[in-house]
Amino acid sequence: QVRLVESGGGLVQAGGSLRLSCGASGGDFKINAMGWYRQAPGNEREMVAVITGGGSIHYADFVKGRFTISRDKDKNTVYLQMNSLKPEDTAVYYCNGDFRWMGEYWGQGTQVTVSS
Repeated sequence: QVRLVESGGGLVQAGGSLRLSCGASGGDFKINAMGWYRQAPGNEREMVAVITGGGSIHYADFVKGRFTISRDKDKNTVYLQMNSLKPEDTAVYYCNGDFRWMGEYWGQGTQVTVSS
């Protein structure tokens, strides 16, 4: 089965940048899709960005032009480059992966805090 581990969160000032990483491990698998979701206190978890196994990318409207999702297939790793961060981006960011024959998995989350 697959294990997802996120890293790269932290505290940053508004207008700053962070780069999140999510590595997948645990065996042989084929990726249907991987992506990033976030959940702020009092809010439901929401999609931020997703990249499919075929390379199609989908962004939430509130991050278009600021965030970029990418992947390194050799490392089984997906990244989220976050620029021009806003206080409303503060949330726990979760890595999600959907894998053929194995199902859907979530990482433990990494905290992103953006100060004014």
